Amino acid sequence: MTRASLLPMVWEVPEIFRERLGDKPGRQRAMFEEGHLLLVLHQAPKADEAGRRGRFFWRKPDGAWASNDLGAGTTALVKHLHEFETQLERLDKMEEDAQSAAEYFAVIDAVTPLARCVRHLHEVLQEARQLASKDRELLNIRDRAYELDRRADLLLADSRNGLEFALARRAEQQAEEAHRMSTSAHRLNMLASFFFPLVTLAALLGTNLRHGLEELTPPYPFVILLAVGLVAGIGLQAFLRRPPRGGK
Repeated sequence: MTRASLLPMVWEVPEIFRERLGDKPGRQRAMFEEGHLLLVLHQAPKADEAGRRGRFFWRKPDGAWASNDLGAGTTALVKHLHEFETQLERLDKMEEDAQSAAEYFAVIDAVTPLARCVRHLHEVLQEARQLASKDRELLNIRDRAYELDRRADLLLADSRNGLEFALARRAEQQAEEAHRMSTSAHRLNMLASFFFPLVTLAALLGTNLRHGLEELTPPYPFVILLAVGLVAGIGLQAFLRRPPRGGK
């Protein structure tokens, strides 16, 4: 029983190429046999994509190129690289707009597999360049892959730096908030300790003094006490929220 081949059946490639390919593309690599060059590459991966979609490029002994889904000629390789450029441009924009740790993490999650794929792509094209040393167009494509590799590495580094900065800024904000809450709690404890003896003595001995409010017609005493209490509460809250000395 003949095993199905990942390569197009119309390709007149050495049989060893088909034998060396399994049911899946496998890693990115270059094969050379009898003047035939086969590039096994991966399409630009997505962040949530577990598997890799293969793409094949065949260079005939006469220098003509063919691909399984991007047409003929070296323009097929150019189109392949352009897919990575498009992904990197989109992620570049996401990194520029990122503010929170979650946004930076989303960029890193998408860039990491893309950078790995581009790095291996450049390595394969470098090997292919050595196998087909007289192909000038392949040299230019190899150099373009190098630029993509460098760009992906820089984007990944910038995203990680942005994530670390966002986390550090958040930690600093939490530390400042904790310090303010600690200061407010300390002030409240100081007020409580100051008035605690007075409140205790008043509760034990009683301090029913005449103050003139008894003679007012209800509910005016209640309204006056309510207003005074609210004003005092607002003033106390403003005091507790006041930043500590030396704080920002």
